[in-house]
Amino acid sequence: MDRLFLGLGATFALTGVAAGAFGAHALRGALSEPALATFETGVRYQMYHALALLAVAFLAGRQDAGLAAPVGWLFVAGILLFSGSLYLLALTEARFFGAVTPLGGLCFLAGWLLLVVAALRSG
Repeated sequence: MDRLFLGLGATFALTGVAAGAFGAHALRGALSEPALATFETGVRYQMYHALALLAVAFLAGRQDAGLAAPVGWLFVAGILLFSGSLYLLALTEARFFGAVTPLGGLCFLAGWLLLVVAALRSG
């Protein structure tokens, strides 16, 4: 499981950097300022949680890593739902994608909460 989350974290970081560069260079001028800001929010949260997945990979490699997998999968779901919906919203301006974004936010929050629980259990 640790190698899986390491690979996913690295992949999301790689694509986050690529999306950030794409937004800064190819989309500037092509999107409205609010749409560009929405896209950049998706990139920012993708990068935060890509780095968090790298930490989860470290946690998963420990013997007492019972909650690492659920935390990792919640972060993956959060990236796909939160950042993915913001990318689609920015690029298409189809407002219904905005309804998906809070589900991704809830996944992020649940993942962080489980990480707190894991930290309290390990002490």
